Amino acid sequence: MWMVFLLICGLVEGTQSATMTSQLQMEANAILNSGWWNTSDANFNISNRCNWHGISCNDAGSIIAININYSLGNELATLNLSTFHNLESLVIRPFNLYGTIPKEIGHLSKLTHLDLSNNLLIGLVPPSLGNLSKLTHLDISYNKLVGQVPHSLGNLSKLTHLDLSNNLLAGQVPPSLGNLSKLTHLDLSVNFLDGQVPPSLGNLSKLTHLNLSVNFLKGQLPPSLGNLSKLTHLVIYGNSLVGKIPPSIGNLRSLESLEISNNNIQGFLPFELGLLKNLTTLDLSHNRLNGNLPISLKNLTQLIYLNCSYNFFTGFLPYNFDQLTKLQVLLLSRNSIGGIFPISLKTLDISHNLLIGTLPSNLFPFIDYETSMDLSHNHISGEIPSELGYFQQLTLRNNNLTGTIPQSLCKVIYVDISYNCLKGPIPNCLHTTKIENSDVCSFNQFQPWSPHKKNNKLKHIVVIVIPILIILVIVFLLLICLNLHHNSSKKLHGNSTKTKNGDMFCIWNYDGMIAYDDIIKATEDFDMRYCIGTGAYGSVYKAQLPSGKVVALKKLHGYEAEVPSFDESFRNEVRILTEIKHKHIVKLYGFCLHKRIMFLIYQYMDRGSLFSVLYDDVEALQFKWRKRVNTIKGVAFALSYLHHDCTAPIVHRDVSTSNILLNSEWQASVCDFGTARLLQYDSSNRTIVAGTIGYIAPELAYTMAVNEKCDVYSFGVVALETLAGRHPGDLLSSLQSTSTQSVKLCQVLDQRLPLPNNEMVIRNIIHFAVVAFACLNVNPRSRPTMKCVSQSFVTELPRLSIPFSEISVQQLMSEELKALFYIANP
Repeated sequence: MWMVFLLICGLVEGTQSATMTSQLQMEANAILNSGWWNTSDANFNISNRCNWHGISCNDAGSIIAININYSLGNELATLNLSTFHNLESLVIRPFNLYGTIPKEIGHLSKLTHLDLSNNLLIGLVPPSLGNLSKLTHLDISYNKLVGQVPHSLGNLSKLTHLDLSNNLLAGQVPPSLGNLSKLTHLDLSVNFLDGQVPPSLGNLSKLTHLNLSVNFLKGQLPPSLGNLSKLTHLVIYGNSLVGKIPPSIGNLRSLESLEISNNNIQGFLPFELGLLKNLTTLDLSHNRLNGNLPISLKNLTQLIYLNCSYNFFTGFLPYNFDQLTKLQVLLLSRNSIGGIFPISLKTLDISHNLLIGTLPSNLFPFIDYETSMDLSHNHISGEIPSELGYFQQLTLRNNNLTGTIPQSLCKVIYVDISYNCLKGPIPNCLHTTKIENSDVCSFNQFQPWSPHKKNNKLKHIVVIVIPILIILVIVFLLLICLNLHHNSSKKLHGNSTKTKNGDMFCIWNYDGMIAYDDIIKATEDFDMRYCIGTGAYGSVYKAQLPSGKVVALKKLHGYEAEVPSFDESFRNEVRILTEIKHKHIVKLYGFCLHKRIMFLIYQYMDRGSLFSVLYDDVEALQFKWRKRVNTIKGVAFALSYLHHDCTAPIVHRDVSTSNILLNSEWQASVCDFGTARLLQYDSSNRTIVAGTIGYIAPELAYTMAVNEKCDVYSFGVVALETLAGRHPGDLLSSLQSTSTQSVKLCQVLDQRLPLPNNEMVIRNIIHFAVVAFACLNVNPRSRPTMKCVSQSFVTELPRLSIPFSEISVQQLMSEELKALFYIANP
C-alpha cells in the first residue's frame, strides 16, 4: 500500500516538474521572440534571464515582474504576454511602446501592477482588463488610446489607483467605477469624455484624489460627492458643468485643493465652503457665480491661493480677509466687487471692480521681489505710496489717483498708471512704464518737466489751437467718407464702410456683394446650428451667402464684448490683419464693430484646425507625410513674413495647432491674431504672458520681454506635433535624459501612418525634425530665426549616410546635422 502511495506521489511530482519546465521554456521563447532584449550580446545567456535588466523571477525561476524604463521601439504585442502566468507586475515606460494593448493581457490572473503610461499606444482600452481581479494599480495615461472607458473596469474590486488621463477617450464616465470601493486615486483628465459626472462616484469612500478636468462633462455636480470624506484634491476645471455648487461640498473636511474653474457654474457660493479648513487652493474662476463672497471664507486659514476672477460677484470685500494670514495669491478681477482696499499679498489682482479708498503705505512688510499687483479699473483715490516701488509688476490704470509719480517706481519692472489724475514731472528712469491720458484731468497732465517758464503763453495757445485743428481734421475726413459712401453705394451695395451710432461695419470688395443682412440671414441670427467651433474669445460660424460663397464668421460673445481685454484682442486682430497679406495667413474679408454685435469675416477653411485633423484618426490617416511637410513649410513662411518682411516686425504670441487652419487642399494658414504684437526695437517690448499652454517659450516664465524667438519656440512644438501626431510635451520634458535622446526618429513619428518610403519625403522629414529641435532650444539666442528656417526649406536637401531607421533624437539635436541642413545659430 505504501508503495502505491509513493508511486502516485512520484508521478504527481514528476508531472508538476514537467509542467514547470514547460512553463519556463515558454517564457524563455517569448523573451527570445520579443526582440526587447539584446540577444546579440556576447554575454547573452537565456538561462540567466532572471538577472537581466528589468526582469524579476520567483524561486522557481518563473518571471513575476517586467519593469523596463529604456527605449524598446517595439509593439507591445511582440511580447507574448499570455505565456507569463505568474506575472505580477508589468511596467513599461516611457516612449518605449507603440501599437495596441492586446486583449490577451486580461489572462494575467496574478497581475497586481500594470503601468504602460507615457508611450505611443493606440486603439481601444481592452475590456478584458476587467478580468484582472488582483489588480491594484492601473496606469495607461499619456497615450493615444481611443474609444470608451470599458464598464468592465468596475469589476476591479482591489484597485486603488486608476489613471487614464491624457488620451483620446470619449463617451461617458462609466457609473460602474463607483464599485471600486478601495480606490484612492482616479484621474480621467484631458480626454473627450462627455455626459454627466455619475453620482455613483460618491460611493468611493476611500478616494483622496479625483481629477476629471479638461473634458466635455456637463450637467450638475452631484451632491453625492459630499460623501467623499477622505478626498484631498477635487479637480474638475475645463468642462461644461452647470448648476450650483452643492452645499454638501462642506462635508469634504479633508479637502486641500478645489479647482472647478472654466465651467458654467452659477448661483451663490454656499456658506458651507467655510467649513473646508484644510483648503490651500480654491479656484472658482471663469464661471457665472454671483452674490457676495461669503463671510465664512475667513475660516479658510490654510488658504494660499484664491481665484474668483471672471464671475459676477457683487457686494463688498469681506472685512475679515486679514485673518487669512497664509494667503499669498488673491485674484478677484472682472467682478463688481466694492469696498475698501484689502490687505496686501504676494500676488494681488482685483482689477475691474468697484474698490474705493486709498492705497495703504504699510504694504512694504508683506511684499517680496516676486510680488505683482493689479488694481486697475477701480475707484481708488489718494497718492501712490513710495513703498509700491518694491513690486515687480504694478498696474493702477483707470483709477482716481492724484499727486506726483514717486521716484521709487523706477525699481518696478513694469508699471501702468494710465488714466489717473497724476501731475508733475515724469521720472526719467521709467523706461518700462505705460502712462496714457484721458480727458478726466487737465489737458497738460504728465507734461515733461522743464526749467524754462518763458513759454507759458505759447503753451496756452497750443492748448487752444490743437483741439480746434483736430476737430477741423475730423470734420474734413467725415465729409470725404460721406462722399465716398454716397458714390460707392450706387455701384455696390454692402461693399462699403457704414457708421451707425459711432460703430462700424466694413466689407471689402469680395467677389460680389456682402451685406450685413445677408450675414444675419445666412446664420439665422447666429444660430448655434451654424457654429463650427469656439476660440479664445468668440465662436466661429459657417455662413453661405446668397452668391454661393462660403465664409467663416468669428463672433464675440455678448458677455465677452463687455470685457475690455476681449474687446481689445478683437480690435487688435482687425488692426493686424488689415495691414498684412500673405498666402499662408488667413484672409480677413471684413468686420463689424458695433456696440450690440461684433464679428469678423474670414476666408473659410474646409478642414478646420490642424489640431482637429491630428486628433481625428480618420483625418490623420488622410494627412499623409507629404501634406504634413507642406503644412509645416507654410507655417514657417508665414512666420518669416511676420518677423522679417513687415514694416514693423509682428510677433504672433499664440502659435499652436489650434491656430493653424487647413483648406481643402491641405494648405495651411495662420490665424487668431488677437494677442499679436508689433515690435519696436527702441522699446523693451515687455508685456503680460499670452499664448497656449504647451506652446509658450520657457523663458516667459521669468521675463516679460517678448520677441520673435518666442514664436520660433512655438513653431518648433507645432512642427514636432505635426510629425508625431500628438503634442510632444512628455518628450520635451525629458529631452536631456539619455534614454530620451536614444529614441529613434521613426518611433517619434505618427504611428498611425506607415513609415515613408519616398527618398525625398524621408529627407524632408529628417530636415524638419532637425529644424524643430533647433527651434526648441531652451536658450532663445541659440534658436534660428524664422527667416533662416524658411530659407533652409527652399535649399537642396543633402543625402544622409545614416539609415533612416537608425537616426536618433540625439543626432537630430547635433550641430553636425544642423549645419548639414543649413540651420545656423543666429
